[in-house]
Amino acid sequence: MLRSRSSVVLIQNKKVGLIKRIRNDSVYYVFPGGGIEAGETPEEAAKREALEELGVKIKVDECIATIEFDGPQYYFLSEIIDGIFGTGHGKEFTDEDRGRGLYLPMWIEINRLSHIDVKPKEVALEIKNLVN
Repeated sequence: MLRSRSSVVLIQNKKVGLIKRIRNDSVYYVFPGGGIEAGETPEEAAKREALEELGVKIKVDECIATIEFDGPQYYFLSEIIDGIFGTGHGKEFTDEDRGRGLYLPMWIEINRLSHIDVKPKEVALEIKNLVN
């Protein structure tokens, strides 16, 4: 089933806000975000997901990438306007039994993006291009 997703790209002090995922034996990083719900615009979904996953309110700027993977995935360059990064309380953090591993929000230096497993790689490359 196709599912549209919306993700947030936060850049501050040459760092990007990512979610470190530890699942089974793999460690990788993803952009905060999730599925777009019925009646929601991609921008509204990005705002909701930022609040759930990161504990921050954001201003959505431009869409820097759209990737097709089981449906369109939108990546929005955004700015934090309120809240404290890392204080999210979405079901990712509270539902212990869903067996989907750990979600750890963190700031990663942009120059480290090529040395870690970031999904999707295309967006990590786009960020490096934006900053340089």
